[in-house]
Amino acid sequence: MEKSDLTKMERWEVSRKQGKKFSKSKKFKESQPLTEEQLEKLPNLPKDWKWVFHSEIAIINPPKPNGDESLEISFLPMPAVEEETGRYSLSETRKLGEVRKGYTGFIEGDVIFAKITPCMENGKVAYLEKLVNGIGFGSTEFHVSRPTSSVFGKYLFHYLVRQTFRKEAKRNMTGSAGQLRVPSSYFAEQPFPLAPLPEQRAIVSKIEQLFSELDNGIANLKLAQKQLKVYRQAVLKKAFEGELTKKWREQQTDLPYVGGLLEQIKKEREEAATDSGKKLKKIKSLTKDELTKLTKLPDEWKWVKLDEICNKITDGEHVTPKRTESGYLLLSARNIQNGYLDLKSVDYVPKHEYLRIRNRCNPEEGDILISCSGSVGRICSVPKNSEFVMVRSVALVKISSKLKLNRFFEYQLQSPLLQSQIEKGKKATAQANLFLGPISNLKVIICSLPEQRAIVQEIETRFSVCDKIEQDIEMNLEKAEALRQSILKKAFEGKLLNEKELAEVRGTENWEPAEVLLERIKAEKAKNRKK
Repeated sequence: MEKSDLTKMERWEVSRKQGKKFSKSKKFKESQPLTEEQLEKLPNLPKDWKWVFHSEIAIINPPKPNGDESLEISFLPMPAVEEETGRYSLSETRKLGEVRKGYTGFIEGDVIFAKITPCMENGKVAYLEKLVNGIGFGSTEFHVSRPTSSVFGKYLFHYLVRQTFRKEAKRNMTGSAGQLRVPSSYFAEQPFPLAPLPEQRAIVSKIEQLFSELDNGIANLKLAQKQLKVYRQAVLKKAFEGELTKKWREQQTDLPYVGGLLEQIKKEREEAATDSGKKLKKIKSLTKDELTKLTKLPDEWKWVKLDEICNKITDGEHVTPKRTESGYLLLSARNIQNGYLDLKSVDYVPKHEYLRIRNRCNPEEGDILISCSGSVGRICSVPKNSEFVMVRSVALVKISSKLKLNRFFEYQLQSPLLQSQIEKGKKATAQANLFLGPISNLKVIICSLPEQRAIVQEIETRFSVCDKIEQDIEMNLEKAEALRQSILKKAFEGKLLNEKELAEVRGTENWEPAEVLLERIKAEKAKNRKK
């Protein structure tokens, strides 16, 4: 990339990196003011604003607050802080003596900033208010910024939570993979656009007003997403109760008997056992007592055990495979989503491991996959041209070739009828698990092949409408996030307030330009150092 192609902020980062590497240490010297050369590489600000270092307007990672050992204080572990919203839970409290060592301390008015991956990238940042007794302690993976009295904490929060700030911070992380952190020195030495204090407050007020309107729209979009999920489940429920094809059945005169289909499947399983030299596994059919406890089906349908209509039910590799940087895909439960494989985060194994694992568990096009550890019960089928193996947290279901339409069973396994069985069949230890026994014993519905095709068509006709609506919702959510970042960009360029709003803040008694404000900040910090 040519220098002329870079934005001013990017040129600032390039020049800064060329001259300095950031230390992992929490200790750093207080920054000197920005030089003329550095200022030239930063975007222009309004007349009465000023670029300063973060550490010039705030104390970075200040000493822990003191108090009586028995004092009750707020406790904020990392999960208590939401991503990007700035919201956090104050439901936990501790005694000060319990957390003084081994945790990060902060007080009301501080801004906390997650420094470790992936929490930093996800935007775990918050401006702290309403702490119990004004004090809080929390994760050691927070940086703390304590703004001086001439900087509005919420103004600082909105600057730090921006995507552009976090993206640049990610490029400057240090440490090993999985333990990457934003160094204290980097956090302290970032340029900060200091505005007059009344203008800071007016900007925050305008941001919050615009964000409130934006959040209402986002909430409505997310509600629509939830309603679509409910609708999909309602469609699947009606489909496998026979409601969607009721009229279709009434119009049929020569539907094949489902018992004949089951005989074909049984014969196929017997032939496969003979060819392999293995003894055919005996499967007990459902008893009358078991059938009476199940949902009543149309006369042409039948309840069977999943095992009765499958050629194989197994799971992935139990022994931890040797992983490599590249090679063949190794999937786990996190990759199984309802209706599709999510390949955003995958592991790899070498060819010899791939061949070894596939010898027992060989996923092929159309086979059904079930997440069976952690988030149990997500269902998808194996797509075309897929080469992968799996770990134990994924189950593989090979439906008999006589049934031909695996989508019928993929949808059925996603339906409330089967999901309730899966929920009952899972075992909770350290995390939920669904083992092969309960999977094999799942009670599934079988009907004639023509009706299976009709049911799938009815489902997919309705789901195609849902898919289009969901695409529109996702697009609008992306637009909303882009608008949020655009608002923040304008805010810190001094372009968010209109002329009338600017005239009002400049007319307040305590308005003073950033240059004067900075001198006040320096005097305040010097006074605090003498104490």
